[in-house]
Amino acid sequence: MHLTHDMFLIPIPILEKIIRPVLVYVFLVLLLRVFGKRELAQLNPFDFVVLISLSNTVQNAIIGDDNSVAGGFIGAFALMFCNYLVVRFLFRHRRLDQVVTGTPTVLVKDGKVQHDALAKELITVPELDVVARRQGFDGVHSLEQCILEPGGAFVMKSREPSENDRRYQEIVAMLGEISRKVDGLRP
Repeated sequence: MHLTHDMFLIPIPILEKIIRPVLVYVFLVLLLRVFGKRELAQLNPFDFVVLISLSNTVQNAIIGDDNSVAGGFIGAFALMFCNYLVVRFLFRHRRLDQVVTGTPTVLVKDGKVQHDALAKELITVPELDVVARRQGFDGVHSLEQCILEPGGAFVMKSREPSENDRRYQEIVAMLGEISRKVDGLRP
């Protein structure tokens, strides 16, 4: 009886159990918005450690003095439900979504590194070079464009046409040549 009592008895009020995770959720969303997209991109081990440590740092703020399973379920539900409501609300209010999530940052434009944008996002050229190589490019020098999206994703476009684009152009050229030859065979 003692086991189930400790697992399901919630020592703090349920309303407090719901409000705590919601407050921490709002705080973390604002914190990540202020500190930028770099934290979401997980560019280096230091940023990764910060993100992992955040969950442990705010754990007690979310659960308080409650170690019960039921309390954990309520806290997790409150977090998930709060996220669901925010995402749904922002989906219907695009302008507010842009304010909350931010706007994309152009890091490479027309093949030129935008050093001011890199500085704003606290990204070095060597770090961007690593990201480019991870995505299959030879490095920053081979990029026509690179955009850091608000969610931390890098969208990159090559300076030269991709292998698929080159093949497509070759096939179109061959089809044009075949078409001309067929037209030449007609009386």
